[in-house]
Amino acid sequence: MATELAAAELTVPSLVDRYFTRWYKADVKGKPCEDHCILQHSNRICVITLAESHPVLQSGKTIKNISYQISTNCSRLQNKVSGKFKRGAQFLTELAPLCKIYCSDGEEYTVSSCVRGRLMEVNENILHKPSILQEKPSTEGYIAVVLPKFEESKSITEGLLTQKQYEEIVMKRMNAATATS
Repeated sequence: MATELAAAELTVPSLVDRYFTRWYKADVKGKPCEDHCILQHSNRICVITLAESHPVLQSGKTIKNISYQISTNCSRLQNKVSGKFKRGAQFLTELAPLCKIYCSDGEEYTVSSCVRGRLMEVNENILHKPSILQEKPSTEGYIAVVLPKFEESKSITEGLLTQKQYEEIVMKRMNAATATS
């Protein structure tokens, strides 16, 4: 009985796996291994996170600071959304920066939107506790929530990779790295 219960617990998918479809953008803006994950809900809302192979998650780096201040005139924290039609939301393109991650080793990573749409919210919790970005990247450590236009909700996945395609790219990278060493 106990082993049946344990086996049943292993096969239960997580909340993210149950309700979201994972899409990936590899080598964002041509930067190797800087991969982002887009969790798309059936209601078309997209949650932007770091992919498992992103250097911040892989290399055991220490995050010093996270900033939603994109430029002197643009801060994603100033995004104020209200009403049924989400008035006041900042509009994002695929390459629009969402935040910058600064690591203690001096490395800086810019996280991009990867999808066109309105910025619904940014995760302010990662500002106070940056470690949750590394500990729980798909849940509490998300970067932002973006709502694509209804007309574009079907086409946003063009140019994004499925989980299987992404895993193949990661395997090719690993094979290339072992072949050169």
